Amino acid sequence: MKKFLASAALVILASGTADAAEHMIKMMNKGESGNMVFEPAAVAAQPGDTVHFIPTDKSHNVEGIKGMLPDGVKPFKSKVNEEYVLSVTEPGYYGVKCSPHFSMGMVALIRVGDGSPNADAAKAVKLPAKAGERIKAAFETLATAK
Repeated sequence: MKKFLASAALVILASGTADAAEHMIKMMNKGESGNMVFEPAAVAAQPGDTVHFIPTDKSHNVEGIKGMLPDGVKPFKSKVNEEYVLSVTEPGYYGVKCSPHFSMGMVALIRVGDGSPNADAAKAVKLPAKAGERIKAAFETLATAK
């Protein structure tokens, strides 16, 4: 029995899911920071965490922003009006947008680990004006987040 418990503990530790956290981001028509927003728009996560995108209002989706994903992360895009679960496995910044409302500034930023592997590349991505303002604010929020 002791061997079994020791083996089970090793499997849990090796999988990295024992301490994995779940984060929720709402997709909203109107929120604290204005119209067409993700709330929260900045999330600090760790490798192995999951991020649940919840469409609290209709006509939203989530899609990775080209150039704002860590190496090894495949592009992703959810269907409109559907919940989406993103498993963040690679350290770095994950920029996300709502495809229908991208030009209106509907973006969010997830920092996984310390975010450094792709920080410079993510900050250099050209975005529509409102999206750029909101991503900049998200970078500033995450600079002080633990």
